[in-house]
Amino acid sequence: MAVAISGLLAAIAYPSYTKYIERMKISTAIADVTNIGVVIDRYRDVNGSLPANLAQLPNLPLVDPWDNPYQYLSFSGLKGKGKMRKDKSLVPVNSDYDLYSMGKDERTTAPFTSKAARDDIVRANDGSYVGLASDY
Repeated sequence: MAVAISGLLAAIAYPSYTKYIERMKISTAIADVTNIGVVIDRYRDVNGSLPANLAQLPNLPLVDPWDNPYQYLSFSGLKGKGKMRKDKSLVPVNSDYDLYSMGKDERTTAPFTSKAARDDIVRANDGSYVGLASDY
C-alpha cells in the first residue's frame, strides 16, 4: 500500500517538477541573452563596431541552458534580410544584430511564427524585448 501511494505521489509530482525545471531554463536563457546584449552594446560603444562573433567577448556564457551555443548575427556587412529574425509580418525584429537561444527543441528558423522558432529565447526591438518568440 505504501509503495502504491509513493508511486502515485511521484506520478503527480514529476510533471510539475519538469515544468518547473523548464521555466527555470527559460528564465536563465532570458537573463543570459539580456546580459550578452549589454556586453555587445558596451563593445560597440567602446570599439565603434559590433563584434564579429561572441568569442570576441570575454566571460560570457556561450551555451544556453539546453547546452546549445547562443546564436549571434551582426548585421554589419550583411547582404539582404534573409538571415535576420522576423516577426509575423516577416519584418526584421532588430536593426543592429540578432541574439537568441534556439530553445528546448534545438531548432530554429528566421520567422518567429514557424513551429521551430516558437520556443526560442530572442532579443527583439533592438533589445527592448527579450523572451520567448511565441510571446512576441
